[in-house]
Amino acid sequence: MGWPDWIEIIPLAGPVSAQVTVPGSKSITNRALVLAALAEGETILEGALWSEDTRVMAQALQAIGFRVAVESDPAEPANRTITVVGQGGRVPAGGTPENPRDLFVGNAGTAARFLTALVCLGQGVYRLRGVPRMHERPQAGLLAALRHLGYRIDAAGDRLPLAVHGGGPRPGACRVSVAQSSQFASALLLCAEAGGWSVRIEGDHSEEQSYIEMTRQMAARFPRCGGRFRIEPDASSGSYFWAANAVLEPQAHGWERIQVRHWPDSGWQVDARFPRFWPLPAEVSRARDLGDSIMTAIVLAPWAGHPVRFTDLGRLRVQECERVIALRAELGRCGARVTEVGDTLTVEPGLLHGAEIETYQDHRMAMAFTILGLKIAGIKIKNPACVQKTFPNFFAKLAALPPAGLGAGFLEGGSGSPWPAPPGCKGEERGL
Repeated sequence: MGWPDWIEIIPLAGPVSAQVTVPGSKSITNRALVLAALAEGETILEGALWSEDTRVMAQALQAIGFRVAVESDPAEPANRTITVVGQGGRVPAGGTPENPRDLFVGNAGTAARFLTALVCLGQGVYRLRGVPRMHERPQAGLLAALRHLGYRIDAAGDRLPLAVHGGGPRPGACRVSVAQSSQFASALLLCAEAGGWSVRIEGDHSEEQSYIEMTRQMAARFPRCGGRFRIEPDASSGSYFWAANAVLEPQAHGWERIQVRHWPDSGWQVDARFPRFWPLPAEVSRARDLGDSIMTAIVLAPWAGHPVRFTDLGRLRVQECERVIALRAELGRCGARVTEVGDTLTVEPGLLHGAEIETYQDHRMAMAFTILGLKIAGIKIKNPACVQKTFPNFFAKLAALPPAGLGAGFLEGGSGSPWPAPPGCKGEERGL
């Protein structure tokens, strides 16, 4: 089943009742893949997300030389059971300066940062590259910390593409700031025990601390001598279905009709707080309240009944796209009044109308604005295929009949014919 250049969402006639499942957490899956590679023997990851970001991580581990096997998950089409055979902290050797071991990371920030630290523990040369947007995203803080530990990394402008000259474990101390990304610190913490590294984290960027705490807790609890590890559903992905309640019944106080099954309660995912944020308060902060799901809240804000200030959004500017500008621009296309001052967006209450939404190759832009289309006629989503980055069966979930889905309909751009959303995910079982 192919992906059209754009689709139009057919608004639902009224509220629906549903109990939806969502795929596993991307953040937990990619951390678990690294920890499994560093463990001793066979680790089975259950409920692992199978999307572009996690697939490039698994493929990169296989390219490095780890044994990775993938099996389908009967409970969730976008999940997999992934078996990784670790080598007790040893990383298979890379190539030569003339012929480095090549690793492709797409636009996956977790894969780019985590693998950079991981291959330092090997011997030889590893080349990491991604899509053009990934080559624009920051890496300098991580590279500085690894160089301080004694590793050689060649990177023009301290960005991808880069070449890591592995040096094996090098006990020592380093420090890293979380000002640009918590993934720098997480990359170091995931590999710290195997590398003999003492990692000091600097900066009071509280919006990043929840991801660092996730990494610490996973590293502490992960089975180091093989075993099984279950990955919980992705709270950021679940936010779209909770949000559908507010779009379809904006006057309701709560999330009675559409719910996400097996909602995570570990405390690892900051976006597990999302259901608490309707009705929206007067201010929502990425530093203290929500992570990526703050984008979902911003798209809901015209229904809040009062102005809502979204603060501490600077981190959104250096992700898959410049998300602050993108949110302001696309909400504006729909008729919303949005003011950008510094790293704050203020959204005024008001009526919305249909528009053609530019998604900027950003999965979260596509999914958040698709939810608007459940209520607003004329919402057209460009490049719907970009959801494959983290939620490949997102549209299939929306299209499924209740109670498993919402019974949404779509029209294919250009032809105007009904579009049957692709039901599953790319990638063969057992192999990559």
